[in-house]
Amino acid sequence: MKRAPGVLTIAGSDSGAGAGVQADARTIHALGGYALTAITAITAQNTRGVQRWAPVASGLLAAQLGSVLDDFPVAAVKTGLLTGPAAIRAVVEALARHPGIPLVVDPVLGSTTGTRFLSDAGVRTLRRGLLPRATLVTPNWPEVALLTGRPVRTWAEAEQAGRELLAQCGGAVLVKGGHGPGPACRDCLLLSNGTVRWFSRRRIATRNTHGTGCVLSAAIATGLAHGWNLEEAVCRACEFLQQALLSGKRVRRGAGAGAAFPG
Repeated sequence: MKRAPGVLTIAGSDSGAGAGVQADARTIHALGGYALTAITAITAQNTRGVQRWAPVASGLLAAQLGSVLDDFPVAAVKTGLLTGPAAIRAVVEALARHPGIPLVVDPVLGSTTGTRFLSDAGVRTLRRGLLPRATLVTPNWPEVALLTGRPVRTWAEAEQAGRELLAQCGGAVLVKGGHGPGPACRDCLLLSNGTVRWFSRRRIATRNTHGTGCVLSAAIATGLAHGWNLEEAVCRACEFLQQALLSGKRVRRGAGAGAAFPG
């Protein structure tokens, strides 16, 4: 039997299971990977929003990372919610001992319903410490605007902001287009060699957006763990997310009701 490649997700726990490590683990397993986890925060949340949350101590986060990376054959890593400078430094230090593992950074700055997780100091540490290590960074429009200080209101502005963010990164940038206008959702992939590729798909009329960024970044990381090149991993992940949105179940009312995942 072929062994499933290990994919480590470093992210928060979502008690509603629509996002965070719960969504990541479902995605990784659905795509033939083995999900390993390091929890950065505990959240009390549901489809209506985040009621409470608390970070995991950076020392405990570092211990989780050491336990996984020192024992399991990790083929790819993705990060989601990182709670502050200490947590980011713990991740950077752990991954420095494993420089060959592909890293997908989903720069989760806040929740869909408006809770801010990462402070300005955390954003600065993310830029300086983690982005240069990333194989791919996957911001949405508000995130790339905050990371670059450039307003993003059009597709052209999204691409330009992506170019500016790329200059801060060690690898590539995928600017997700869910916040863009029109009947199509367009994601812009910018590679370090100057290549720009747009992935366009029909926008699905749904309130079910909670967890979509988690699913996409986890799917890309799993593709990289399987040995796919970056463009192939992004393309397949976009297709997987599209099918997840089409077949996902609505579980309750709320701003992000449902789960962006088949089932």
